[in-house]
Amino acid sequence: MLYSKTSAAEKRRLFREKLRSGETLRFPGAFNPLSARMIEQKGFDGVYVSGAVLAADLGLPDIGLTTLTEVAGRGAQIARMTELPTIIDADTGFGEPMNVARTIQSLEDAGIAGAHIEDQVNPKRCGHLDGKAVVGQDLAVKRIRAAADSRRDDNFVLIARTDIRAVEGLDATKDRVKALVDAGADVIFPEAMRTLEEFAAIREVVDVPVLANMTEFGKSDLFSVEELRSVGVNLVIWPVSMLRISMGATSRALDTLNSEGHLESKLDEMQHRADLYELLDYESYNHFDQGVFNFQIQR
Repeated sequence: MLYSKTSAAEKRRLFREKLRSGETLRFPGAFNPLSARMIEQKGFDGVYVSGAVLAADLGLPDIGLTTLTEVAGRGAQIARMTELPTIIDADTGFGEPMNVARTIQSLEDAGIAGAHIEDQVNPKRCGHLDGKAVVGQDLAVKRIRAAADSRRDDNFVLIARTDIRAVEGLDATKDRVKALVDAGADVIFPEAMRTLEEFAAIREVVDVPVLANMTEFGKSDLFSVEELRSVGVNLVIWPVSMLRISMGATSRALDTLNSEGHLESKLDEMQHRADLYELLDYESYNHFDQGVFNFQIQR
């Protein structure tokens, strides 16, 4: 009932433990707190919160317009609704190294289990758009070092994302990920990789977990979890998939409402009221309410 029973510190500890296990962990993207709870219900390993989704939720493009306050606030709302660890997209850290440090501590306070900081020029662009620019290695390293040094909980997982593949190629990516690990990154996130062989090449040069972004309509092919596991990927995210599916269904339903004047033909596509109530745990709220308000009014 209400929020997660597992503390943020314990979620982080368990996440660290799972990362060390060598499993390939699956983190679908949540677009709101309720979808995070469904991700847990369906048996996934964790919840991912995408910067693109947070921007879209506000009706904005993913070009660095969201603020730390908005991201941390929405992240907290999502993280508290599930027993699973939540990792979040922190863009470039909302500024330069000192801002990055504040970002990490704010996300710790929000109950987040881990976050990724990227090496794009600030303000950033969506990782699968053309025309990206990355900062030099010195600044990229300073961002990750600031993030690592600012942590108060050593179990907070620091993910270093690099977008350099699309700008300077695979060899530059290998050089950069090694420098980011040396700066304190716990996980490497090479963005917009094109083949399984490229993921394997990154796996060969770092000794920390590797994250794969399986976003639709982007630069990467949509590899299966098993294919990614075969080349040593440890963590897979589907950042915008659930939002895309939900918005697609909403668009079709609105078209039906326009054409038919009702949604009877869509009933079998809807979540049933009973399933929603189960997901929301109505029964526990009812028991709690009865336990608190168990008095009789004397007449």
